[in-house]
Amino acid sequence: MADATYDAIVVGGGHHGTIIACYLAKAGMKVAVLERHTNLGGGAVSEEAPAPGFRQNSCAHFTRFYSHPAYTEFNLREEGLHYVFPDENEGMIFEDGSSFIGYSAYRVVDPQTGRTEYSEENVRKTYEQISQFSKRDAEVYLDLLDKYTRYWKRAFHRHRFTPPTPWGVPDPLEELITIPDSGIEPVHQFMSVRQLAYDFFESPELRTLFMRATPTSSGTFPDDPMGLQVLVHVMALVLSFEPASIVAGGTQSITNALVSAGKKLGVTYLIGQEVDQVVVEGGQARGVLLSSGARLNARLVVSSLGVPQTLLRLLKGTPISDKIMHRVKNIHYDRAQILWGNVAMHELPQYSAEASNPGLGRLPRLYTGAKDPDYLASKYQHDIFVLGFPQQLYLLMAPDSIWDRSRAPEGKHTILIEDFTAPRRLFSAREWKRLTEEFVTQALAQWQRLAPNMTHDNVIGARIYNPYDVEASHPDMIEGGWAEGSMIASQLGRFRPFPEMANYRTPVQNMYICSSNLHSAAGIGRGSSYNCYQIIAEDLGLPKFSL
Repeated sequence: MADATYDAIVVGGGHHGTIIACYLAKAGMKVAVLERHTNLGGGAVSEEAPAPGFRQNSCAHFTRFYSHPAYTEFNLREEGLHYVFPDENEGMIFEDGSSFIGYSAYRVVDPQTGRTEYSEENVRKTYEQISQFSKRDAEVYLDLLDKYTRYWKRAFHRHRFTPPTPWGVPDPLEELITIPDSGIEPVHQFMSVRQLAYDFFESPELRTLFMRATPTSSGTFPDDPMGLQVLVHVMALVLSFEPASIVAGGTQSITNALVSAGKKLGVTYLIGQEVDQVVVEGGQARGVLLSSGARLNARLVVSSLGVPQTLLRLLKGTPISDKIMHRVKNIHYDRAQILWGNVAMHELPQYSAEASNPGLGRLPRLYTGAKDPDYLASKYQHDIFVLGFPQQLYLLMAPDSIWDRSRAPEGKHTILIEDFTAPRRLFSAREWKRLTEEFVTQALAQWQRLAPNMTHDNVIGARIYNPYDVEASHPDMIEGGWAEGSMIASQLGRFRPFPEMANYRTPVQNMYICSSNLHSAAGIGRGSSYNCYQIIAEDLGLPKFSL
């Protein structure tokens, strides 16, 4: 590849790289995105699996990208990014046959913009569902929904899409502590997942659901301090405040829309091009050297890779303080490891519990497991780390092919399944293969107890990923955890992944980082790249794009 010159080079074509490239190009820059793989998207990709004619997401699955500023800023719906919004939302089938269905308190009334309206009917239905097992918890649901509507929702959006404040300056969620009736107390910042589950709810049903849903959304276990960011996010999901959303065509549609928008803005995408290192001259980034030996010049370099890759590989040979280098090696990665993937089937599961609670099989997020908060609080993580996965499975099932028929051939279906597992290093490659096979066998056995038609004859195929697979394909997902650094309270906000690297600036002038390794953490549609652009705009005098 011949040498070339750009205003800005983005290293890594994951979803944050494709987002920030659009903002830089809209600011008038000549931008190149360099990706070592032959496809763009990073975690926002889909593939044909688990059988011919089926489509599954090979990394990120649950997304709400319609709420990201880029969705409207770059007219991504016009670029082909469409969502489907079921009324049914999140719930659980317990092994004793009881169940819970949450309905979206805010229903989407305009699919083109994602605009929502409060639904009295859905709130009443969710209230009645909770009342079956706890009148107190049903009243807590209404109270928290009111607080979410008046305070939490706006604060959470601001928190996600603004750079972290310095220590001593409250961020948008910390400001809630100063509001007497916000429902957020100072102690909530430091409580563990288990403590919060028991503090807010009295019923074993909601305590169980809260403790199981939290790792799906953040990777954190019951003994982990979850922080306000995760608390507000998880509570809105567990109690179905916000609408469920399924992206048509799979997560790949997000990447396709961003790249389409970027090309119209003049972004150049160079795939199969690995960056060997960033060129640093006089303490400033001046471009990059490719593994091929070519040099690309630029006055601005942005890494969408994780902090370890950025500092230890891209800036190899560049003097960096001992404190920063020490803390890079102390980032915690032992959370968010999952055994997960899709099962293709001839017909949808027919759950026995639907006889008394119709609609369970349509839930976009359906959890299953024992009504046993004590097991989750004290034994779940032990079994995972010692044995590879919990001996009492708490499966999550997501039947997206109900809502998006592009995921499966006519008359067939595909459902995501998930439960948590250990960091990659705790088992060998051979053991991971065995554990994955055992997980599928036990998952299907539990499934059949809940839905008798889920026999082996109903299953066409399964493609399940384990942490060994994840780390091999996504080197920033160290230990095979999708969170790119544990989302515990000490690694969120102004501390993510540690204070010296939390403001999207690197130790090299004119070089920035927009990875999920930084605030606002992991997941498709988070604010890392948007916030990084705001910092770049502030430093370089570029136009800012408001929320």
